[in-house]
Amino acid sequence: MITLDGVSKAYATRAGRKIVLDDATVTFAAGHNFGILGVNGAGKSTLIRLLAGSELPDRGLIRRHARVSFPLGFGGTFHGALSGRENVVFLARVYGAGVRAISRYVEEFAELGAYFDMPVNTYSAGMRARLAFAACLAIDFDVYLIDEVTEVGDERFRHRCAAAFRERMARSDIILVTHNRGTIRQYCDRGAVLADGKLRLCDDMASALDRYQRVLAGAARC
Repeated sequence: MITLDGVSKAYATRAGRKIVLDDATVTFAAGHNFGILGVNGAGKSTLIRLLAGSELPDRGLIRRHARVSFPLGFGGTFHGALSGRENVVFLARVYGAGVRAISRYVEEFAELGAYFDMPVNTYSAGMRARLAFAACLAIDFDVYLIDEVTEVGDERFRHRCAAAFRERMARSDIILVTHNRGTIRQYCDRGAVLADGKLRLCDDMASALDRYQRVLAGAARC
């Protein structure tokens, strides 16, 4: 379970102050998979970073009553000058996981070949995504935070990712950001809509998608 208690977050931009969260008090209950919906620029990725603890709120408290993953899809996860293997070893040590077992899992799952021992700066975007996906799945978390990277690689690799997700979901929860409604429906049973600094949780995806449609139409209502 992850709870937000009076959480606010804003940025200064050229156009003025951008409010991502305005006094948000919500609970991501255990035993459910949440899909977060919002237009481009609403702050969905910032929300994921806040939930992970890789970014701090301006005000309020975020309590994590679970072992929460790093944001899958967050570009800051890896050090570019280190190899894929070295980054994975670092993550394994940070989270207290077995270095050899984690490295072996990632090397086999990510299918990077010789690039696994090359600097991450030499990777394509797809290779970075595969490394991040494999590294995240290699470590057992109670909650996986995922930002738009469930569909990486070719069709065969995507099937492997989907199978790995289903296996993890038997014992873990996910909080997922994506623009793909099919992906949301496939993995999530509850939804959240982020708009104009307000984060609203819904008890089912149908309600969340309906609210999001009203946001897109410029007619969101409380």
